[in-house]
Amino acid sequence: MKITSDMIIGDILKTYPDVASVFFEFGMHCLGCPSARGESIENACAVHGINADELVTALNRFLEK
Repeated sequence: MKITSDMIIGDILKTYPDVASVFFEFGMHCLGCPSARGESIENACAVHGINADELVTALNRFLEK
């Protein structure tokens, strides 16, 4: 499954728990927060000032390994 910016972070982490390290690299350290788990990547990136496309690319590259 390819990750997209409209996907919910909690759903991604349930399926691919190891990708948490990629979120941490981008400065998203609040993955355990209930609101963060219910947000899409796009919404969370907007709040944190992170480029969603860059994060999605990094997440998919991680999964390719």
